[in-house]
Amino acid sequence: MKKKRAAFLLFAVTSILLAGCDNPLLIFDPKGPQAETISSTILFSIAMMAGILLVVYVLYTVVLLKYRASKQDESYEPPHEEGNKWLELIWTAIPVVIVIILSVVTVTSTSSVEQKSTVYADQKPLVIYASSSNWKWHFSYPEEGIETVNYVNFPANRPIEFRLYSYGPITSFWIPQLAGQKYAMSDMVTKINMSANVPGSFMGKNSNFSGEGFAKMEFEAQALTDADYKEWVRDVKATAPALTESEFDSLLKAEHVGRKTYSSNHLSFRPAPEGKNSGHHHGSMDDEGDMDMDMDMDMDMEGQHDGH
Repeated sequence: MKKKRAAFLLFAVTSILLAGCDNPLLIFDPKGPQAETISSTILFSIAMMAGILLVVYVLYTVVLLKYRASKQDESYEPPHEEGNKWLELIWTAIPVVIVIILSVVTVTSTSSVEQKSTVYADQKPLVIYASSSNWKWHFSYPEEGIETVNYVNFPANRPIEFRLYSYGPITSFWIPQLAGQKYAMSDMVTKINMSANVPGSFMGKNSNFSGEGFAKMEFEAQALTDADYKEWVRDVKATAPALTESEFDSLLKAEHVGRKTYSSNHLSFRPAPEGKNSGHHHGSMDDEGDMDMDMDMDMDMEGQHDGH
């Protein structure tokens, strides 16, 4: 009993201390349509679970009070109660209904956040390639022909399509106030859509454990006004050095680096693993050369097995 009281006291103190923090949980402070959908879904699920717990605890209390042990004559024999089929149907149907409601909400919200927001349906997304290496992030802008390391700028009130991949272990790209997380892998590109409703600075991070420097693998995502974004791009092109292949290789080998800016990007000499460069091409019909190569490899393997 003392252990339970100590655990409850610890939980209460922790809750009070967390409530006094300056920074609230970022997922409940959304600044974009995708994040708003995720936050609303989480709050709906919490409210639904809280309602279920409330009903369960009320019924539990009623049962304890009504059917608690009492002093009765030794000859007392409790009345025989038959089962009630309607009650059995109700408490069987309620969990089914709960699961259906949560499933519909989850599937609908997941489909919504995976797509470009309908708020910006008439705008073309800005494509940014986000790749990870060791414990840093590289952001390549094919439309602008520039690249940044450990920070990313983009215009507010415009859809952004991040294309993710990794030069090492699997990482997870996450900007809590703008969208959910999405994995970045070494041999394929995954995509995540997001947008910021207001200009501002947002914290981004790797939410998948990837080694010793995982805790420091954070970056700043800054949403700028359209005018400020265009001015920043012009300044980068005019003042930042070009990114060479040797410089990029040294960046890949480094464990930690600060913010860096380049007036060109690595996509020209080290393209992303998509299309013909994807590691998942196992003889696709749209690439006859790859198909022939896979077939030749299969024939060679068969010949080796026959030789054995």
